[in-house]
Formats: sequence, structure tokens, C-alpha cells
Amino acid sequence: MSRHAFVNVVAGIQWLGFMFANTVVIPLSVGTAFHQTPEAIAGAMARSFLITGLACLIQVFFGHRFPLMEGQSGMWWGVILGLVQLGTASGIPMVMLGGSVSVGIFLGGLVVMVCGALGMHRVLNRLFTPVVMAVLLFLLAAQLIDIFFKGMMGVSQYGHIQSPVALLSIGLVVLVSALTIWGRGLLSNFSILIGLATGWIAYVLQFGAGTAMVQPKWQDIAQAFSWGAPHFQRGILVTCMVTALLNTTNTVATLRAAEPLFHQPLSASDYQRSLVLSGLFTAVSGPLTLVPYAPYTSSIGFLRTTRLFSRTPFIIGAAMFTLFGFIPPLSGFFSTLPISVGDAVLFVAYLQLFGSALNNLDGLTFDFRSIFRIALPILVGLAIQSMPSDDFSTLPGYVQPLLGNGMLMGILLSIVLETFPWEKMKQASA
Repeated sequence: MSRHAFVNVVAGIQWLGFMFANTVVIPLSVGTAFHQTPEAIAGAMARSFLITGLACLIQVFFGHRFPLMEGQSGMWWGVILGLVQLGTASGIPMVMLGGSVSVGIFLGGLVVMVCGALGMHRVLNRLFTPVVMAVLLFLLAAQLIDIFFKGMMGVSQYGHIQSPVALLSIGLVVLVSALTIWGRGLLSNFSILIGLATGWIAYVLQFGAGTAMVQPKWQDIAQAFSWGAPHFQRGILVTCMVTALLNTTNTVATLRAAEPLFHQPLSASDYQRSLVLSGLFTAVSGPLTLVPYAPYTSSIGFLRTTRLFSRTPFIIGAAMFTLFGFIPPLSGFFSTLPISVGDAVLFVAYLQLFGSALNNLDGLTFDFRSIFRIALPILVGLAIQSMPSDDFSTLPGYVQPLLGNGMLMGILLSIVLETFPWEKMKQASA
């Protein structure tokens, strides 16, 4: 095997690790929230591997054609968990809530497909100024880093910091950061893969196997509407359809951030195809009871960290990930990855989102007006993110998941602020 082929294969395995670490925690947390059995969660895990791999391959061949992970959206993830908390607080039966969420996801996907085909990206590109992009990336980084930090400290799994787990995670963060910053050649390029492998081995040696392996059966993998039979709760349907439209911001933000990285502007048809395909996989996610899809903005951080921009490793990784979904023993085995290990490694990769946010502000003159445009939506979004979900219980039920989501509210506030004629106001006061 030539050195070039070897690098592509190993880089593909690293992409596989990135896709896996980003995916595995989502069906685990959502399945637990819906009180599903281990077998049902294992089936959802296999479906997630299969659909995520296929979505990545279809996007890279027929959609935007960039090596960007098409994965289960963090925005949707937060909204679904918020709806579960709302349902628990409001006394809505879990199967009724789950069935309504599944139907809402399906309808939202159809809406996104139609809007994408009609050229919605043109409106979104006008709305998403560099300031809005910076706000989105700042808040997305803050939301995801918060999830990963709690996971690597053991809080997500045990409810409080676990010192031995936290120390191992901190060691992994130092290792991956050192390899990324000071490593040369392949050591730097494969820092994420080295961190995952080293962390998994160290965790098993120190604590034993993380979770017991549950091998899904084919009926578990093929099960539809596992959250509950189709149901129609108006507030939940509205929330899901609004979330589906707002989730298109992930597509625009990711593709806009990727263009300078690859030195390749995308055409209008590229945006259209990407949105239609994301809408398709969102619609499919409803009956399959998966968190819906969008291009991962974190792929930008991953690419900046590894500095491997070729499509070939991405295709190899996505094909292997799809294969995992088809082979139940493989999906069962890899679902035993300790959550703290995956979160610690992703913590380093996602730090690069902060740089992507700053890049959008390049050339902006900082004065009291521009700082106001940036600081208000970011700080309001962070304030909402820090508030317990119970604080929003006095609001109407159908708006709680939206108004209680700091990232969504920060983005919407930034879009509203950008409608103001800031340049004319600056010239008038000069």
C-alpha cells in the first residue's frame, strides 16, 4: 500500500471516529429521556449509524459535495429533550408526546424540502450577515462545549463530577491539544483518532468496561415510531415545524463557513440540493424516531484541527459508518464507547468553532454600535442557556421549547438587529 493510500485509510478511520463520537451520545440520551428499553436504544443506535453514514455519502456525492458530516442536529437534539421535559412537567403521556414529535419532524422535513426546492437559501443568505453568522457560531460552540464539558467531567452520567473520570478526561484534552498544536505530520493530522483510541483503552484499564454491550435485533433496528404511535398535538407540531425551518440555519452557516476553507464558492443549485437532502433526511427521521439532520458546523473545527481536506477519507469513513449500522454486533460493540472519552476528544475539536466565529468578524470596526449588535444576542442567548428549563414553565406550552432555547433566541434576535440600517446611522452621526 502506498503512503498516500495509507494516509487516506487512516484518515477515513479518523472521520469514522469523529462521526461515531458525535452520534453515539444522541440516541443514548434521547432513548433514556423517552424511557426506552436497552434493546430499543441499541436499535436506534444502529439506525443512527446507518442513516448518518448514508446521509454523509449522499451529500458528498449529490448535495453540496464538501466533506462535511451530515449528522443529527444539536439544535433539534436540544428541542426534543426540552419537549420531553415539558411533557413530564405538564403530565402529557410520553407515548402521546413522542408520537406528536415524530409526526412534527416528518412534516417539518417536508416543509424544508419544499422551501429548499423553491430557493429558500437566497433569503437565508441575505439574512445571515457576517454578524449573524458570528452570533450563531459563538452560541453553537457554547451550547456544545457545555454538553461535552459536563460529559467529560462525568456529570451527564452520574449527576455530579466524578474526580477519576474528570482527571482522565483532562489528560485526554491535554494530549489531543498537544498533538494538535505541537505535533508534526501524521501525529497532528490524526490527533482526534489517537485521543479516542488512547482514552478508550485507558478508561477500560482504569474503570473496566463502560456499559454492557447490547446487540440489537433486526426488529429493533427496523422499528418505526418507537417513541409512540402517530399523534397530533398542535403545539408540538408547530414547535417542530418552526424548529425545522430554523434548523436550516445550520446548513447555511456550515456551507458559508466551508467556502473559504476549501477556497470554493458554492452555486445556488448546490445550496438547493443540500437543503432538499437535509429536508429529506429530516422527514425520514420522523417515522424512524431519530434526531433530524443537518450539516455539522463542527466539521469545520475538525477539518481545521486535522488539516486533511480531501473528500476520499471522508467517503471511506462514511462508508464504514454505514456498514456499522448494517452489522448489529459492530454497532453494539461501538456503542460501549465511554461517553466521557468521546466528549473529552470532541471538546478539543469544537474549540475551533470559536475561531470560525471570529473569522466572520474580520474587517468589522469595533465601536459601541457594532459591539451592541454582537454582544446583545450572544449574551442574551447565553443567559437563556444558563437558566433551568423549569423557569419557563409559566409560559404557554407551545412556545416554551423555542423561548427556552438560548441559541434559537440569540439567532432570531441577531437577525432582527441586522434589519436596522447601522451603516446609515453611523454616517449620520459622523
